[in-house]
Amino acid sequence: MNLKPLFAILILIVAGCANSQENENPSDETTQMNNFTGASGEVKLMTLDPGHFHAALVQKFMYDQVDSVVHVYAPEGEDLQMHLNRIESFNNREDNPTHWVQEVYTGPDFFEKMMEEQPGNVVVLSGNNAKKTEYIKTSVEAGLNVLADKPMVIKPSDYPALKSALATAQEKGVLLYDIMTERYEISTMLQKALSQQASVFGELEKGTPDDPAISKISVHHFFKYVSGSPLIRPAWFFDTEQQGEGIVDVSTHLVDLILWECFPEEVIDTANTEVVSARRWPTKLTPSQFNKVTNLEEYPDYLQKDIEDDSVLNTYSNGEFVFTVRGVHGKVSVIWNFEAPEGAMDTHYSMMRGSLANLVIRQDEPQNYKPALYVEPTAAVTDQGDFEQKLKAALDELNEEYPGLSMKKADKGWEVEIPEEYKVGHEAHFSQVTEKYLQYLKEGELPEWEMANMIAKYYITMQAYEKSRTEVQ
Repeated sequence: MNLKPLFAILILIVAGCANSQENENPSDETTQMNNFTGASGEVKLMTLDPGHFHAALVQKFMYDQVDSVVHVYAPEGEDLQMHLNRIESFNNREDNPTHWVQEVYTGPDFFEKMMEEQPGNVVVLSGNNAKKTEYIKTSVEAGLNVLADKPMVIKPSDYPALKSALATAQEKGVLLYDIMTERYEISTMLQKALSQQASVFGELEKGTPDDPAISKISVHHFFKYVSGSPLIRPAWFFDTEQQGEGIVDVSTHLVDLILWECFPEEVIDTANTEVVSARRWPTKLTPSQFNKVTNLEEYPDYLQKDIEDDSVLNTYSNGEFVFTVRGVHGKVSVIWNFEAPEGAMDTHYSMMRGSLANLVIRQDEPQNYKPALYVEPTAAVTDQGDFEQKLKAALDELNEEYPGLSMKKADKGWEVEIPEEYKVGHEAHFSQVTEKYLQYLKEGELPEWEMANMIAKYYITMQAYEKSRTEVQ
């Protein structure tokens, strides 16, 4: 039998047509669908309004547990077409092609139609964030599982709805989970692992507002390449009312990493957190830059509020704040530039300060813009030779899980040499998160610490959002 037609995207445009095959009892079917066993094809995806390329990256690879037919509900337009084109490129690539079949509904009532039909049991959300919290809450209340890109909330006024959705998910036995890809970056994984080696790291410092115990700085670029092609962003991406400000967007990843690294698998209560300081500032884009990244000749009306001097677009994509968790000070900083220098990419800096050593990730020109992990002894270490042996022993232990790790001397200590096979790249991390989510579906629940820390991290970003408006900038 020739299966090649499956490699093409099947688009069924049913805009506005009545569905003649209605569910007689959707609630009973939903209950049945949530009894996951890990069987082939039992997870059926519904992709809702995929306006961000992360939605496609969830489908960059196939999964045995996931049915090849994906139901897409979205308004007709460029966002949808770019999503479908990305999936088609995955289907048609020479190396390890996928075979997704996309069944698409584009009526203006796309969300209501999805809720009515419910042809799947997992909603994938990655796009315009203006209604994301509402989509999450309504989907969960209907007994649907949700895998959502960050951020799940962009305004403090919507935080109660997200918190309610998380509680409802537990009550109904469905899984609401956000896509925390940065946990799967190998230098970050090893930074966490080495911080748990007391002979090398010592104890995590408490830090101060001016000298935090853990700092994470993330630099991104509006114009870049994804899967080898220039990334064309929708105009709404530059509207903080729809995308969210930088202080609540990418910072979600950074807060998540701080909780995940400093308090591994520990339940964090919001009562034990406090935002100490916060600030925000805009990235300024010229009309030509806006055109390059959106292919649009003019600013849409909804961006006019952010225009200065008749032409420059102010986007509040940058944010920085310091917060504490159980007395430990953490700092996150998110910066968006228009375009990276020649040969450069998005970068990440991270430092964990221990009593015996600092664990530092650098990703700048000396590192060829690739993350590199350094172990730098503090003044408390008086015998460098002894410390070197302890570090070697710690890496030998980690080699059981990550074979091939080694070390070499660096200016301030040692660099951990990581085999290339572990450096799979940002796009591949989406499949790793999805695999973890599928595992949780099979287990029937999220760990308690995952649930609590989702509440905590969004509580922190919402507090930072509010504080950035009350402090003198």
